[in-house]
Amino acid sequence: MRQTELKRKTAETEIVVRLSLDGSGIASVHTGIGFFDHMLLLLARHARLDLVVEAQGDLATDDHHTAEDVGIVLGQAIGRALGDKRGIQRYGHAMVPMDEALASATIDLSGRAYLVFDAQFTADRIGDFSTQMTEEFFRALVFQAGMTAHLACVYGRNDHHKTEALFKAFARSLRDAICIDPRLEGEILSTKGVL
Repeated sequence: MRQTELKRKTAETEIVVRLSLDGSGIASVHTGIGFFDHMLLLLARHARLDLVVEAQGDLATDDHHTAEDVGIVLGQAIGRALGDKRGIQRYGHAMVPMDEALASATIDLSGRAYLVFDAQFTADRIGDFSTQMTEEFFRALVFQAGMTAHLACVYGRNDHHKTEALFKAFARSLRDAICIDPRLEGEILSTKGVL
């Protein structure tokens, strides 16, 4: 089973993540940031991950440390659960509409961490979530998981819709990339023989 549990405790946050890559999209998320919880729940649902996130952070300061540290731990959990990546499809791509917004995500579980993020927001916050934290969360996740990700909001007007489309597109592309391809017969999809 491709699953793991990780904990991280700092002076600013305390986070527990339990993850199964071969799940059915069942999730329980409590970060203290309502909109962020919503995004993580739909990420799990559309990537078909079973996910538990319990986070306590210094929200009296702001949401930065909590959102970034959840990204760190979730990225580490994905990387650990993937193991040596034998048999995975490796690549994923999705375009997802959310009303007037359209987002795309293309990822490569290459072992090389790189993020291209192209999205602009008009508001500072969506509920209790800073719009700037969308990029920071994905940067933390991508770098800790060792993946290359290109995320873009192609167009849109509503920041809620744009952010939700980005999370769903990422989830759908992750679902494809982590899928086991039976034609690989346990091989690693790389001419180098390692990812």
